[in-house]
Parts: sequence; structure tokens; C-alpha cells
Amino acid sequence: MTAGPQGTRAMQVEGIPASPGYAEGPLFDLDQPPASYKPKASTEEERAALVNAIGTAVGRLTALVETADGDAAGILEFHIAMLEDDALSGPALAAIGSGQPADAAWRAALDSEIAGYEASDQDYFRARAADLRDIRDQVLRALSEEGEAEAPPGAILYGEDIAPTRFLETDWNKGGGIALKRGSTASHVAMLARSRGVPMVVGLSAPAGPLSSDALLDAERGAIVFSPSPAEVEAFRQSAASFADRQGAARTFLTEPAVTKTGTAVRVQVNIAYPSDVDGIDVATCDGVGLMRTEFLFGKALPDEETQYRAYRKVLEWAGDKPVTIRTVDAGGDKPVPGFTVEETNPFLGLRGIRLSLKRRDIFGVQIRALLRAAIHGNLKVMFPMIATHDEYAQAAALFAEEQSALAAEGVAHKLPPLGIMVEVPSVALAPEDFADVAFLSIGSNDLTQYVMAAARDNAAVAHLNSVRHPAVLRLIASVAAFGQKKGVPVSLCGDAGGDPTTIPALLEAGLRDLSVAPAQLAMAKAAIADVSV
Repeated sequence: MTAGPQGTRAMQVEGIPASPGYAEGPLFDLDQPPASYKPKASTEEERAALVNAIGTAVGRLTALVETADGDAAGILEFHIAMLEDDALSGPALAAIGSGQPADAAWRAALDSEIAGYEASDQDYFRARAADLRDIRDQVLRALSEEGEAEAPPGAILYGEDIAPTRFLETDWNKGGGIALKRGSTASHVAMLARSRGVPMVVGLSAPAGPLSSDALLDAERGAIVFSPSPAEVEAFRQSAASFADRQGAARTFLTEPAVTKTGTAVRVQVNIAYPSDVDGIDVATCDGVGLMRTEFLFGKALPDEETQYRAYRKVLEWAGDKPVTIRTVDAGGDKPVPGFTVEETNPFLGLRGIRLSLKRRDIFGVQIRALLRAAIHGNLKVMFPMIATHDEYAQAAALFAEEQSALAAEGVAHKLPPLGIMVEVPSVALAPEDFADVAFLSIGSNDLTQYVMAAARDNAAVAHLNSVRHPAVLRLIASVAAFGQKKGVPVSLCGDAGGDPTTIPALLEAGLRDLSVAPAQLAMAKAAIADVSV
């Protein structure tokens, strides 16, 4: 520690970067106690108070949905579905019937659910506990009829965790950041922070002493400094300026094709989750869509054929002649879907991805028909997730052929797109020759890394092991790239590693020439490619 202002001691606390960037400003305590509730005169009034509060919370969230983009809207719709589920409110209403006031009954019911999520051995489900706390507090706020304390402009929001709605209601145009003692890089808020460029650090260790009102958040390296000294402020501002300069310089690469120092061309595509994501992307800045996730269409209800068809068509028409690679629904694992997925003790190694689709052919068939119909509107490619054996690919391809025949018999316009697979299970990466007949291979670096390293991709405790730059992971990537080059099978990478400027050199050295990244990472990825000599 060093001397801070007015005799205080500067203190740096380490954490895990969840969204890169820098923030300097006042601390805002996220863990302030909620407003008090005034008990009602009768059980009937208590029940009515809770029902009304739930309705108020739903209305507030519905209003937020109208102004939210794809990812945010999906999160809010999940919250609304939970609030409208009688399984959540039922225990609270029953407790009110036993004499509890509405706020205590609701808090007890939600705290029980939260405890169940937090006890999970999967970090994804522990991360979803933040959503349940948000739902709990939305209703408690409505019950109290008092407003939530507002953070000052440019504040660093600091506490145990942060609610998604708190994030969405904050004006990040005025700066600021997020510093959490718990949290997760897999949380909804972390996803939102990355998409909006909001600095965020999670997993901060407990500070050894009282905190000052001001702090410096370094979310590039993963640290926060309380009561910084003048020298630390100066060093921090230099790092922040350097980061901003790198971002500014990278923007000059955005509209240009990606090329290395030695003139090697690299395709850079984008990853999207919702059809609306393309509304904010200039198609001229990318080489197409390397990954369109479809599981986010599977929200409160299973999507019908027409809903899926319209979603796929929108993206294909936006891309024009450029390829759009749509992944069939990758439900299960860290993406549960009501009415589709099953509860498992180890969902990452269970019935997920193509395994689940092949089990639920009634649901899979609807998606296949929508994809075949949409294919006539652009340059569609379809890939299957979680492939472990060639037989799984063959079964999925056969289903496409069956639905194609059915559409032809019905006289419905359609087209069979090229069919490829995700390379995320080590069995495929170790024996790619078994898949010489697929149209293309797309490396899912997130899952491949966690399976190779036996370290969950969203578990902060083993984050130091979960690195795509580990020689074992890079060796597998290189072998898949070499196989593709030898056999003429296109190989790309669509995991998070593709947009990481510090990892891109290693990926290009491994032989990859096609990366797909989050839209916000396009400029920095192209700039990193331009600095590599391959």
C-alpha cells in the first residue's frame, strides 16, 4: 500500500476482468439496505399488495424491453416469465395465508430459490442467482413504494453483485464501471457490459480496511485501487489513455479488409445472438456472420416455424452475398430452455446441443424446415453443435434430407445449405479425419478449452487454467487447421478467443485464417491481425 490523499492508505485489490476498460470515479454502494415495507391490516390486503407489486415489476420490465436491444431484451423477458410463473409466487402467497406480511413472505420464497441456485456446482447457475435477486428486489421495491437510490454520474458500482435491471437503467454514456466481490464473467451483466464497453471486474477479494469515496478501476488487468495516491492516479490515467488510443487507432481498420503485416488475408466475421443484433452493424465492416446462435429464440415458449423463418431470413437478407452461419439450437449445458432441456447433475457433459436435438426431433424438425425455407434468401450455412461422433452428424444431415423431401412434396420453396459442425469436443479435434465429408469446421474455443483443460469456462476459481493459449489447446487447433488445409475443408473459429487481441497472434500462428468475433470486437481484432507477421 502507498500513501493516499488526506493521510489515507491506497489499497489495490485484485479480481478477474469481465469487460475491459478503465473507470475513475466515486464508489457507489450496491449493497444498501432496501426500503422498509408497511404491513397491511389483513391477509387479503397482504395478498393484494404482493400481486400488485408483481404486476408493477412486470410493467416496469415490459417498459424496459421496449427500448432494449437483443441480449438485454432476452434477459428482461426471462425476468418477466419468472415473475409470471405461479411456481415462484405460489409459496409466497401461501406464506401470507399463514400470517406472514407480503415482503417477508416474498423474500423468504425468493431467498430459498436463490440458495438453490447458489448451491449448484455449475458456475452458470450460480451466476443466474443474480437474476433471481434482481427479481426479488424488483418486487420488494414495488412493495415499499420508495425509489431506489441513484448512483452519481460516472460512479463505480461496487458490491457483492449487480442486478441486470440496475445495469440497464444506468446511463453509461457518462462513464463509470462495475466492481464486484462476487459476480461472474458468465453473468448476464458481464455479457451486457462487454457488448456496451462498460469496464467490469468480478471476484474481487475483500479489502483490508475501510474504503474511500473514490477509486480507480482497471478492468483490462483486473484490479481496483481505493484511496489512490497522486502517483497511482497518474499511472492509471496513462494506462487508460493508452487503452483509448489503441481503441481509437483500431477504428481505422474497421472498414478495411483484415490483412497481416506480410499481406496474408484473414476473414473476420461476427457472432450474433438475435436477429436485431445486425441492425447496429454495417455489413461492410465484416465478412459475414460466423455464428448466429439460435437458442435465444427459445425463450418463454418454443418458437414456431414461421417465427424462426422470419428471424433467419432477416439476417440473410442483411448479409446479402456474404455467408451467414447459423448454429442449430445449442440448448442444454449453460443454456437451459423450458420445455426442451432436462435437469442433469453435470449438464456440460450431458444431453445438450445436437444430442438433445436428435432426441427431440419434433422440435428439431421445426427448426430444420425454417432453415431450409430461409436458405433461399441468402448465403446460408448451417452447423451442428456438440458433435462428438460422425454418426451424430450423419443423423442430423439425414433429417435435413427428410425435411427437404417433405418441403418439395408440399411445393414449398427451399434450398439445402452446406452442413458443417462445431469442433468443441476433443474427440473431433483429435480425429478430424473422421469428418472429411462435412462442408466446414468451426472451432468453438470456449468449450474446446474447458474440455481439454477440465476447467469450467465460467468458474472463476479455475480461470487460470481455462486458457486457449495453453499449448495443448493450440496444438489441437493447429491440427484441425492443418487437416482442413490438406483436405480442402474450410476451418474457422467462432469462440471468444477469436476477438481477443492477445490471443489472435497465436491463432494465426496455428494456421487459422477465418475468425468470428463479437461486433464490438471487430476493430480491435482487425488491428491485432494487422500487427501479426504470418
